[in-house]
Amino acid sequence: MAETMLEFKDVSFSYNTTANVQNLNVKVEKGDFIAIIGSNGAGKSTFSKLCNGLLTPTTGDVFVLNKNTRREKVSSLAKHIGFLFQNPDRQICCNTVKEEIAFSLRNNGIPEDEIQRRVKATLEEFGFEGKTEPFNLSRGQRQRLCLACLIALNPEILILDEPTTGLDYKECMMMMNRIKQLNENGTTVIMVCHDMEVVLDFAKTVVVMNRGQILEQGETRKILADTELLGKARLLQPQIAQVSTMLGNDFTGIFTIDEMISKLKSLKLKKGENA
Repeated sequence: MAETMLEFKDVSFSYNTTANVQNLNVKVEKGDFIAIIGSNGAGKSTFSKLCNGLLTPTTGDVFVLNKNTRREKVSSLAKHIGFLFQNPDRQICCNTVKEEIAFSLRNNGIPEDEIQRRVKATLEEFGFEGKTEPFNLSRGQRQRLCLACLIALNPEILILDEPTTGLDYKECMMMMNRIKQLNENGTTVIMVCHDMEVVLDFAKTVVVMNRGQILEQGETRKILADTELLGKARLLQPQIAQVSTMLGNDFTGIFTIDEMISKLKSLKLKKGENA
């Protein structure tokens, strides 16, 4: 039986008197890679902040490894959950890359000799120079630095709030492939994302939100094939899937260029046989 890492039970959250999210029920199991999708104002970022206790529910309960976030300190939850903000500049607080990587390790009570070992390994993996000032790095490099700090912590759950914002294609793929590797090694990933191509390529399952509520949860391709559902959430399919939908029933379920080419070849072959 899979281990439950995170669970929302009838969760609602209000800013002042305005409900931001309502009646959320979600269960995340170990090894999941879940994307939270929806248009602006759907409640995605609120969802992510409820996951690690940055926000606590107005009603209902959130459990992280069976611990209720109402009764746990954020610092205690941080030992299990890594959070990657959309803007890396909100996370960086030290004068050098080496100090930045060590900072969160020290805050989590890691022994000093282990801190030095992890810092060295992280610098080598990401190719950073330890004495570099973080704000002399590019936007994409600063985002990679924030991810490197989380990887050094080795959290059981990783929450990503729009991790590819501001990155070019190469930076995006480097970031997402490293996150995929973490997931394959057992880290549970919850990703808020507006990029349907990234969702298709990396998420195993999807939660669709609209106006603070969950419309549907399910396997990624099934969700992204449902144009009616996506329309309700004011979302578009990935590009190849959009083309497939316009081409009709023969192309149902086509999401990639390779799949499109394969389908066209098979239809051509079939047409030749019937000629």
